[in-house]
Amino acid sequence: MKISPSLLHLYAVTDRQWLHGRTLESQVREVLEGGATILQLREKRLSDEDFLAEARAIQKTCQEFRVPLIINDNLAVAKAIGAGLHVGQSDAACRTAREALGPDAIIGVSCTNVEQAIQAQKDGADYLGVGAVFPTSTKHDADYVSDTELRAIGNAVDIPLVAIGGITLENATRLAGTGIAGVAVVSALFAADSPRDAAQKFAQLKY
Repeated sequence: MKISPSLLHLYAVTDRQWLHGRTLESQVREVLEGGATILQLREKRLSDEDFLAEARAIQKTCQEFRVPLIINDNLAVAKAIGAGLHVGQSDAACRTAREALGPDAIIGVSCTNVEQAIQAQKDGADYLGVGAVFPTSTKHDADYVSDTELRAIGNAVDIPLVAIGGITLENATRLAGTGIAGVAVVSALFAADSPRDAAQKFAQLKY
């Protein structure tokens, strides 16, 4: 599926560790109200049954805002609700995901170098999540991707890139001119006092 780079401008990635008494659905609603253009639901500790139930609820909110929902690393859940899927290098193969979800599903792949990017494109990826572009607290084992490597990846493939890893309102502007379509943001949205206000500020940035 060919997707517009504008779809990746503000790629919100959920993380329930910052709920602080709020519900994930309410936080997602705030982020979407603020201008997130795509949402990835990431759950590392929920059972498949609970993940599926949560995904159905979040999907309704995404549909209300006409924002695509991407499921992180769970092909069964993505297929069950007809959502997109994001996989890493050690997750289900992109090719397998494409065969299971069909040509119209949005599929993204995490990568850190040109070789991985080229392979992901061959396997049917619609976009690439590239990073970590900055130090990140959400993934301690993440490989660092320099601006030079980020540009090289963009030049090597024909599908859009979204930068991820430690991105904040203060450092996001340093990514301008690197060729990315947008940024994937976790804590700078979901740990914010107002996810809505944070999303509004990110949505105004240009890359």
